[in-house]
Amino acid sequence: MKGRPTLQEIANRAKVSAATVSRILSVSGPANRETVARVKEAALELGMNLQARQKSRTIAFVLANRNVLHPFQAHILVGAEDYCRLHGWDLLFQTLQYSPDVPCKDVHLPRVLRRRDIAHAVILSGTNTENLLRSLKDKGVAFSTLGNNILGDYQKGAYDTVCSDDIQGGHELTRYLQTLGHRAIWFVGNLRLPWFARCYEGYARAMVEAGLKPCLSGFDSTDESSIGYLATRSILSRGEPVTAVFAGTDPSAQGVYKALADCKIRIPQDISVAGCNDTQGELLRPQLTTIREFPEQLGKQLVELVLNRLTQPDLPPQQITIPTQIVKRESCCPPKESQAVSDRTSNEALAAYHET
Repeated sequence: MKGRPTLQEIANRAKVSAATVSRILSVSGPANRETVARVKEAALELGMNLQARQKSRTIAFVLANRNVLHPFQAHILVGAEDYCRLHGWDLLFQTLQYSPDVPCKDVHLPRVLRRRDIAHAVILSGTNTENLLRSLKDKGVAFSTLGNNILGDYQKGAYDTVCSDDIQGGHELTRYLQTLGHRAIWFVGNLRLPWFARCYEGYARAMVEAGLKPCLSGFDSTDESSIGYLATRSILSRGEPVTAVFAGTDPSAQGVYKALADCKIRIPQDISVAGCNDTQGELLRPQLTTIREFPEQLGKQLVELVLNRLTQPDLPPQQITIPTQIVKRESCCPPKESQAVSDRTSNEALAAYHET
């Protein structure tokens, strides 16, 4: 016959579904030996060059609902590309914009995600929601996803995910500020976004453990620099006691810097500032104390997970957590004596923390 046979034509001859044919030819899903043999025999009878098809070793890196120039996401891409290159795979970059409100069956997948002869598997970075994850799983697509950036409720443990341990990072950074003598520590961010919410969770736990009340100033925006600026101006305009500001991302910390500069408040002499993700820490003046999240390692682990899924499709979903590191720079110092809040309970908690 003329031209390359379609998946449906192979499926009709092998008496299976097109989805089964796709899984077998792309090595992206389970199938018994008899079915595999029948599908391959049908493909050969219809003139498909299976040897040429199997030479394609490509993974799609999908950046969803995020700016292409986002520095953290770019570092994840670099790590994924390095791992692919070392293991003989190509990485195909694809952007995707979709709504979280569309039912999973109606999510429009780009061609690279619908055609397993283009890419064997998918890495989901950027910001994602359950409807896309469920859609890919229902279609038998092998994928892994960045767990820190999944919006809304989703079936934790149902997908291959890699997470940066920003919850623990938020906890450790807050304790560091407390060991410097800070008690009036404010968190700024948008808790509707999961990367802010996770960091806040660690912050709040450390505050409660020290006998202190968590203090949140947030704005519902996706512009992280504006969130930091507006949240900080709000704290200052209300005259709230504050000796340190913990921004949920480095870009939001940049907004904090601008707000304090506009109010002629010095960093760290008057107010200490800390951030998270270490994308801008060395660029700010003074350099920013922040949480390092190792995005290149996240990218490498995402590739490793999805390759494991291709070779062992029956594995239960895997979840990997990458530790974080506190990077101490010039933006934090002990508070002024006049600003320090005496709290016997928190002092005892901090003393116990030092002993451990």
